[in-house]
Formats: sequence, C-alpha cells, structure tokens
Amino acid sequence: MEFDPSLVVITDRKILSQVSGWKLRDAVRAAAMSGAGMIQLREKNLSGVELIRLADELREALEGTGCAFTVNDRVDVAMACGADGVHLGQGDFPLPRARAIAGDTLFFCVTAGKSEWESRAADEDADYICVGPIYATGSKADARAPIGSEGFRRIIEHAPGLPAVAIGGIGVENVEPVIEAGASGVAVIGAVMGASDPEAATRELRNRIERARG
Repeated sequence: MEFDPSLVVITDRKILSQVSGWKLRDAVRAAAMSGAGMIQLREKNLSGVELIRLADELREALEGTGCAFTVNDRVDVAMACGADGVHLGQGDFPLPRARAIAGDTLFFCVTAGKSEWESRAADEDADYICVGPIYATGSKADARAPIGSEGFRRIIEHAPGLPAVAIGGIGVENVEPVIEAGASGVAVIGAVMGASDPEAATRELRNRIERARG
C-alpha cells in the first residue's frame, strides 16, 4: 500500500476516553475520513493478545478509507493483523532484522531525532523517519528536549530526499512552521486523541498542513 505521511494520528485510548469519550475505532475511522493519511496503533500497556485484538479491530474500522494502518514497535503484531507498516524507535527491533522478517510486506518508519540517527536510517533504507520532539510534549514521559522547527530543519539536511515527519507537541496552533521547515508531514497524539471532537480536529489539522504547503 502506498502511504501518505502528511498527517499521522497516533492512538491513545486513555486520553481519548478522558476528553471526548469516543470509542477508539470510531475515532480512528473519523480521523481517516477527515484527512489522516496514517493511523498508528501505540498502546504500551496492552499484552500481546490484547494488542492483536485491538489491531484487528482498528484495521477493520479503516477498511475502505484509503488510510494506512501502522503499529508501534511490534513487527509480529503488524504482520499478524495485516497492517501496512511499523514504527521503530531507537530501542526497538533493528530495522535490518525487521525487514528480514517482514520482507516487502511492511513499510518502516524509524525515530530519528538526531542527525546520526537519521543518517543510519537512510543507510538502512527506512521508508520515512520521525524527527522530534519539536515542541514540549506530555505524551512521552522520557521525551528529550524540544528541538523546534529550526532544529528539525538542521537534522533533515543529513538525509535529503528521505521523507521526514515531525512529532512532539504539534497542534493546529504550531503545525505550520514545521511544514515550512521541510516536513513531509506531522504525527500527533493529543491534538486528535485529546480533542473534544477528534473528527473536526483532524480536519482542521489537515487544512493547516495544506495551507502551509501553499
């Protein structure tokens, strides 16, 4: 499946239930129908069995939307549920080993918040990278210091041509500077999962992204 990294919506059931009360399957389908190019399943507190069940549910919910479905960390879960791709952090399964297991069945994103990480991701043939945190974020307890849009611009210079998605504290109020800095797209958690109306929030984010692209 071809992928569109313009707007990646990452799941967080806890934030979603606390703010809007939407069911996760409804929220991801609404996001897919409102401008998200990818949905990434990221639920760190689930067992393998629970994660596969949820992955199956979300993949089914996304059928017919044209939106890609990816899984955070777990190559095995992605393959078991028929996902399109996997996001690998620096402490996760090495990309070359993941490709050896999955072959051409999955595309891969790698966390690359440092120039040396980006260079390695390019050498290992990542399909795209996530760079951040751009701004301060409460979605990851061990997040590094924010690099800002200019830090993003400096990092992506080390692998020109490799699609780079900005992540970390991004919302409608600050998405445009990172697009203008050269981001292929943005990845968000709170901006959609923490919105009172995830559907409207996704639509507005997509509108801001397209406006920044001119």
